[in-house]
Amino acid sequence: MAETEQAEACASQRDRDWAGDWRTLAAVWGLPAAAMPAALLLEPAPRAVVWTASLVWMGAACLANARQCGRTHCRYTGPFFLAMAALVVAHAAGFLPLGPYGWAILGGTAATGNALLWWGSERLLGRFTHTA
Repeated sequence: MAETEQAEACASQRDRDWAGDWRTLAAVWGLPAAAMPAALLLEPAPRAVVWTASLVWMGAACLANARQCGRTHCRYTGPFFLAMAALVVAHAAGFLPLGPYGWAILGGTAATGNALLWWGSERLLGRFTHTA
């Protein structure tokens, strides 16, 4: 790909990137992420519903964003959020006994994993995955 074509492709990817716009980022990922610690005030069953819905929403949004613009970290955080949703369901159903700090473990894992996947994947592979 010629340098000019590559620059145009990058600009097009940035234009379609939901994670590149702070308003969209806040609405699509920030609101469900904020709902999770707020749900710690709820009983375990409704907390599990809020966390599962939030993680599925964020995972699906990541996968959609990866597909539409090629954002690198979304290729990894999407499946990660969906896996975390499954772990939340398993914990809430009693299949994954994590002890008295189970919700803290799940929340910390989700937050830390997201940060590491976002930072690490884009440092290693670049912000966007370019296709020929």
